[in-house]
Parts: sequence; C-alpha cells; structure tokens
Amino acid sequence: MRAFLTNKFMKYLSLFSGIGGFELGIGGKAECIGYSEIDKYAIQIYEKHFPTHTAFGDITKIEAATLPNFDLLVGGFPCQSFSIAGKRGGFSDTRGTLFFEIARIAREKQPRFLLLENVKGLLSHDKGRTFYTIISTLDELGYDCQWQVLNSKNFGVPQNRERVFIIGHLRGTRRPQVFPFGEDDKIYPINSKGTKSKTKHTFSTIATNTKRKESNYIRQPLRFLTRNQKNIEGDYSFTVDASQTSGIRKGDKIRRLTPTECERLQSFPDDWTEGVSDTQRYKCLGNAVTVNVVQAIIEKLL
Repeated sequence: MRAFLTNKFMKYLSLFSGIGGFELGIGGKAECIGYSEIDKYAIQIYEKHFPTHTAFGDITKIEAATLPNFDLLVGGFPCQSFSIAGKRGGFSDTRGTLFFEIARIAREKQPRFLLLENVKGLLSHDKGRTFYTIISTLDELGYDCQWQVLNSKNFGVPQNRERVFIIGHLRGTRRPQVFPFGEDDKIYPINSKGTKSKTKHTFSTIATNTKRKESNYIRQPLRFLTRNQKNIEGDYSFTVDASQTSGIRKGDKIRRLTPTECERLQSFPDDWTEGVSDTQRYKCLGNAVTVNVVQAIIEKLL
C-alpha cells in the first residue's frame, strides 16, 4: 500500500461538487486533485472560484485507474432509489446507482478517508435497507464507518437543515473519532478580526446585514411560512432547498429569501453564486452542503 502523506500535503478528490461547499470547508487543509460535476450552472460558479482545479466531468465516465492518488474522497451524492437495495449483495447491490460510482472509485484508489453527505431520509429509505447496503458496500471495500445526522443550525448559521454525514476510514490507517458532535462542538462564524465569534447569528442578522438594499428585510420577531402554510415563530430559517418555494411572512406580506440570504444561510460568502440567474442560484444553493458543517468535520478529521 502506498505511503500516506502528512496532513499538510494531503490531497482530495471532490465528487458531485456542486458550487464548492466541500472545497470551502476544507480550505487549505488539503489540496484538490480535481472535481466532478455535470450541472452547467454549478460548474460556471465553481470554475469562477476554483479556476485551477481539474475538471473530470461526468463521474460515470471517469476512469478511476487514471486518477492521481489522493487521501480523501468527498461528495454529496444524489439519493437515487436502489432498485435491488436490501438483498444483502453488498457491492453488487449498488450497481446502477450513482453511489456505485463512488464505490467504484474508492475500490480502485483506496483513499484513506471518505466523507459523504446526504439527506436525513437516506437512513429510513426503503425501511433502512438502502443505508444498510451503502454501509455494507463500504465495509466490503475495506472501510469502517461512522455517521451522524448534523443540523446546520448548530454550526453558526440560523438554518434548520438536517443532513447525514458518513465518514469512512480505510482499515489499517489512523482512525480519528469525529462523531458524535454535541452541544460543546458548535462552531461560530468568523468575525472581521479573523477569530471565531462567540455570538451566534440569528436569521434577522443575516437579513438586515446584507449588502443589497431592499427595504423589506426582516427584523425580529420572525415568522417563517413553510410550504404547508404553517407559521413558525423563531430565529431559524426553514431548510434552503433547490426550488426555494418557501417564503417569509412580514405582516400581511410574504417574500422569498434573496439569493444573498440563501448564501449566508449556507455559510457561503456574499455573491458566491452571482453570474447566473436567480433561479439557478436558488437551485445550486439548495443542493449545496453547508460550509460550516464541513469545516467542523474536517477540523476533527484532519
């Protein structure tokens, strides 16, 4: 087995890269050998911020054996239905799904770590058999796994967003314990002095501090209008989704979140997605991973 490099020289491969949420969360802790994405608008945003990263294109067309070596594989893979999930066939059960593409590359390259993200519903999909197949597949490929559902609201952004994160450790290598995260593990936004702020941002600070000059930004108290028309009092936004059909009620009026607010709720810098239509900005941000959550995981993993 090839020798693994120190953290300073660690390399990672980004799959289902979107607009670069994993890249921002990893920061300078590892070097990206390349990324895979097929959405043209996400690619446009990604390339604007990471112009030197190698594009590998469609994951189904990547020849794993030709990839440079890397130590960490990251990706928020789509949750497709596993047509034969649960038959306990392990690696063979994942064929025909996009998770299989991750498994295929991991089998060939054997990176030291895997960091995968998906919706919370993955745990209960098909009565748990889908998740069982995923973990069984990774076990068959030589990875011991740990996982936890993390909520973005506990990581310095006022968004109620639950996602399951899976970490795979290649057997025979160092296995840092990352999960569980608890109350003491919350991280907070970086302030203007470059240090972690001790004051959590509420949604109202996200809205009122924006650079854009709309006059109807919300101040506390907030009422969030969900898709089922229920009013919710509190300081946390609903989950930022790809369609952004939810809105915020102010008196008798309802408005959508702006793209800038969605960027902040996902802990991206302002105007990160600028350059494409608002429709595509909402879609890309709804499909993105919350940067602060990735950052917290990477700090414990590496």
